[in-house]
Amino acid sequence: MPTIRLETSIGASLERCFDLSLSVDLHRHSVAQTHERPIAGVTSGVMKLGDIVTWEAVHFGIKQHLTSKITAYERPYRFTDEMIRGAFQEMTHLHEFVP
Repeated sequence: MPTIRLETSIGASLERCFDLSLSVDLHRHSVAQTHERPIAGVTSGVMKLGDIVTWEAVHFGIKQHLTSKITAYERPYRFTDEMIRGAFQEMTHLHEFVP
């Protein structure tokens, strides 16, 4: 499976970055121009271990429903979300927060 690594420096605490990374509301706002929106599961607030959200989005010109689950959670250092239903065979996001 291909791996994409993205590092971002943010002038905020680990806790703030961690919580905002799990905010459905912030994600919806950040992708407003693409009309991506949560349609099932957790549709607002901050996600936690075991939570599931389904996003309706247009990717590659095709409307898709992508369902992800928070499968690992160690606040404020890391969490993992995995696609459990969608267009891709497999997709796993590991989010790590380092001071």
